[in-house]
Amino acid sequence: MTVRSITQAAAGFKPKVVDLATAEFNVSPINYVDVSPVYAHMTSGTFSSDGTKMYIVSTITDIIYEYDLSTAWDLSTVTHNQNSSSITAQGTFPNALFFKSDGTKMYVPENANDNVNEYNLSTAWDISTLTYSQSFSIATEAPGPTGVWFKPDGTIMYVVCFTNDAVFQYTLSTAWDVSTASYASKTKSVATEDSIPTGIFLKPDGTKMWISGNTNDRVYEYSLSTAWDVSTASYSTSYLANFDGLETSLVNVYFKSDGTGMFTFGGGNRKVYKHDLSTAWDLSTATFNYPSTNYFRTATQDNSPQALFFKPDGTIMYQVGAQNDKVSQYSLSTAWDITTASYSQAFSVLTQTGLPRGLFFKPDGTKMYVSESITDTVLEYDLSTAWDVSTASYSQNFSVVTQENNPIGLWFKDDGAKMFVVGTGSDAVQEYNLSTAWDISTASHSQGFSVATEETSPLGLSFTEDGRQMLIVGTTNRALFAYDLSTAWDVSTASYSSTFNLPVLLYLSPYSCFVNSDKSKIYISNQTSPDDGVYALDL
Repeated sequence: MTVRSITQAAAGFKPKVVDLATAEFNVSPINYVDVSPVYAHMTSGTFSSDGTKMYIVSTITDIIYEYDLSTAWDLSTVTHNQNSSSITAQGTFPNALFFKSDGTKMYVPENANDNVNEYNLSTAWDISTLTYSQSFSIATEAPGPTGVWFKPDGTIMYVVCFTNDAVFQYTLSTAWDVSTASYASKTKSVATEDSIPTGIFLKPDGTKMWISGNTNDRVYEYSLSTAWDVSTASYSTSYLANFDGLETSLVNVYFKSDGTGMFTFGGGNRKVYKHDLSTAWDLSTATFNYPSTNYFRTATQDNSPQALFFKPDGTIMYQVGAQNDKVSQYSLSTAWDITTASYSQAFSVLTQTGLPRGLFFKPDGTKMYVSESITDTVLEYDLSTAWDVSTASYSQNFSVVTQENNPIGLWFKDDGAKMFVVGTGSDAVQEYNLSTAWDISTASHSQGFSVATEETSPLGLSFTEDGRQMLIVGTTNRALFAYDLSTAWDVSTASYSSTFNLPVLLYLSPYSCFVNSDKSKIYISNQTSPDDGVYALDL
């Protein structure tokens, strides 16, 4: 026992305990929301005029999904509210949504009959009060409609269709009454920019138009020399919504009322993204801002992050990835602050495996261990220079297939006398004794502890330094689970203690976890675009 620990024991010192009930997810800004927890398919989407409501439409269910934003235009505050009844009776394949600015009418273009359907809402913005009113056929000009927009006074309607790759303009003799619509003989082809236009938005003064395109996953900006006359539109610029693999099926675009924010709806990842515009209504100034607090993006090195590990002093972070089969090393200018991380170097494990999963380093940095799911083994490497992965060399392996046929999470006791593996084959933490410390060839299975009651797809494993607590993270429940061990490092004495549910709005795909030395932070590697990287939770 160290002098410090003797002094603490004499003073009645009680070590800090990881209580996930007190964990906080302090990440900002959060510029996207995942709608797949509610429904996994999205054809299009839109917002209420004040930004406090968001709506999603699906051609699979023919239902409208309503969400509330407790803070206008802030996607981090999105919660699912309710769903409409099916609108199948008016035609299947609803491809877009538009609401009158007061929320009392909704318009839906649909592909089954090539109509724009009009609905009344007896309570503004409440889709549960939706009733069908009438429809208008656009089959002659715009078969295969994918988007619809109205002039703010309701006297002009615009329809974009993928059949003709164009925008068509209609005049309504009675505002907001589609039965009075007539083709204005005005159109604008967008085929040069994109062969599958999917959505449309016009600036409130009618001098600009934006089209979302599915072919190139871009938003295209057009200037109208005569306001509201689509035939005078000319292409200006575009914005790639699929940068860094952000979105592979762009279905609509919508702008914040002041033009400083743009929202893109993605059918591929079923997410809504917010992009900031430094100059209002100027698409050339649009950017997507990743979180700047408690987050570090590692997708540049590998967009399939598996496990992470930190040097005991918090100045170096490591992450193993399954895309490039490398262990990447990062330097942190401020210990434990992942926002200060910078990529340093990497070491390939491809010669040994094409599917690395778990990662662990000996406390002095002279050995590295990687679990892998092809031959279900733990790999051991020697580092000639401590903590420098570029100096790693393969040493040996140890099979765990008898106990776990898909090993993922990996951990060792601080003295190297025990090894722990968790995976989705047994849904249990498997404990091994090493007769020679840090030599996996001397490992023998001791016992296992099932975590299936809490998580049936356990991927990440971490212990506190004293071996008195164990953390598990998985993708079935997308949650962290803490267990207390009455006997340190003995999993048979583990008992579940607390849970932290990861935010549904991000739909995090957590693959590993790591608790730092003073138990003030827990780090989670995430494998969901766009934020393939590391998050930190505050304790």
